[in-house]
Amino acid sequence: MRIAIAIDSLAGGGAEKVMITLAKQFIRLGHEPHFLVMEDNRYYDTPENLPVHQCFAPKDKDFDHFGRLKASVNKLRAKITEIESQVGKFDLFLSNLDKTNLMMTKTCVSPLYVIVHSSVEEELSRQLKLGPFAYLKKLSAKKALNGQHLITVSNGIAKEIKDKGRLHPASMQTIYNPFEFDEIGAQSRQENSQIPQGDYLIHVGRFAKQKRHDVLFEALRLTQNQLPVVLLCHNHKKAMKAAKKFGIEKRVIIPGFQSNPFPWIKRARALVLSSDFEGLPTVLIESLACGTPVVSTDCPHGPSEILTGKLAPYLVPRRAPQALAQKIDEVLNQPPSLEQVEILAKVDASLIAEQYVALAK
Repeated sequence: MRIAIAIDSLAGGGAEKVMITLAKQFIRLGHEPHFLVMEDNRYYDTPENLPVHQCFAPKDKDFDHFGRLKASVNKLRAKITEIESQVGKFDLFLSNLDKTNLMMTKTCVSPLYVIVHSSVEEELSRQLKLGPFAYLKKLSAKKALNGQHLITVSNGIAKEIKDKGRLHPASMQTIYNPFEFDEIGAQSRQENSQIPQGDYLIHVGRFAKQKRHDVLFEALRLTQNQLPVVLLCHNHKKAMKAAKKFGIEKRVIIPGFQSNPFPWIKRARALVLSSDFEGLPTVLIESLACGTPVVSTDCPHGPSEILTGKLAPYLVPRRAPQALAQKIDEVLNQPPSLEQVEILAKVDASLIAEQYVALAK
């Protein structure tokens, strides 16, 4: 099968990483994935046998602006036609992220499935605080999902969409994100001279309001332990400035973006997630796969589907730094056994790729 994966870019976000993992698995299964990226903004490396087609030139700024949307959709449709004339017709289109979804849903390509990576309602709520224009732009992107075939990355997102009734998809099903555990294991054993020699905690995620670094820093201030924390994020200056507000800047280590975060995660005493909302937080599953225990806010959506059974006690209410601090101390004093973690059996990359391939049959 020839599969088109449309996405904003290959910048260092979770959705981009998930799609690269999925594409690599498609190749292993004998299929031919292609990336259709809206703009050239690349952090992640891609295999040489994975074609990446840039759909808009650098001069095409604000291609998703309301006034330019019709022209942008026409340009994208023409680009897809051009690619298909060179490589053959696509058997399946997978669309990701708001900018891309807004245009792909108007191109009339088929069969098209839109992957919902995060909470619709939480994202809208966040944009509302930024003002009416930001909210209406986000709402327009979400409304584009009406009448579409949706894939949600967690059951929680699907339940939210169904219960809220804001969106009316043509169909909806959950397919978890894929994970290549052999590759994660191999990468986690690689040497990296930047990694601290002593014990440390780790937080992985871009410096954004959704990730609630303020909650993380307040929790660290309240912990009995005084371990340093490694932040794998992009914006060093903003992160350090925020850490200073809580008086923990001397405990913060920010090495910058890491194309291979797994050695950092494997050698950490514990990974902490402090987010307000997620889709299916990849980093929690990666940490468990590396044998590193986690503490997470019980945010919508995903953590409660990952931390089940014996790991459920390591969920804490969101926006509760004191509770987060207590669980951090607890996981350090008595780390849980990570043998036979339930979620790991459900997210193997080959299993997930087969579920996507079945969409076109």
